[in-house]
Amino acid sequence: MIQHLVGNRKIILASNSPRRRELLAGLGLDFEVRTLQGIDESWPSDLQGEDIPKHISAKKAAAYLPTLADDELLITADTIVYLDHQVLGKPKDADEARAMLKRLSGRTHEVITGVTLACRQTEGEVSKTFAVTSLVTFADLSDAEIDYYITNYRPFDKAGAYGIQEWIGYIGVTRLEGSYFNVMGLPVQRLYTELAANCLELFLQALGVSVEVVFFAHKRQKKCL
Repeated sequence: MIQHLVGNRKIILASNSPRRRELLAGLGLDFEVRTLQGIDESWPSDLQGEDIPKHISAKKAAAYLPTLADDELLITADTIVYLDHQVLGKPKDADEARAMLKRLSGRTHEVITGVTLACRQTEGEVSKTFAVTSLVTFADLSDAEIDYYITNYRPFDKAGAYGIQEWIGYIGVTRLEGSYFNVMGLPVQRLYTELAANCLELFLQALGVSVEVVFFAHKRQKKCL
């Protein structure tokens, strides 16, 4: 269904995340996974909220763009857990994971994913970045529940030290506002919408042709028929 939206363009998912690979595959798209090491994922200290993952996602795209062929469309993403105007990143050990989950316990936090669509052609490089926010509320988590989750699921590769699709999500999440898949790492409904609306636009921009010009030409052609 969706493959016709991208035509013969090859989709490149720039991500090490198995969850993003699973979610993108669920859209019915053919794609290749491509990864680069050593990309700087820092952000300016004055950025807040959605601007943080948007900045990081765009920075990832900038690193991959020189590797793209003219017929390839790049997807990059970055997800943060955001509480009290602070980013809860991936915990480096069990102690840090425990501290994060205790902060999330009994409270509502934001999960924000920034996504960038980009392509490269001889005439130039074009991209679009957007962000999606979901609100997640946890029940009060006991120390035993937190320790059980950390011991058995080792969430050291997950922002905020948890995966909503895992045991902690089953027993702990009392409310979710927004996209569940966004909390997993990729807002696939919004991505589908953006691909449908912007895939053609991205490539026309790379060719130096505006969508308005194409629309005008199409209307003029219909009048001549």
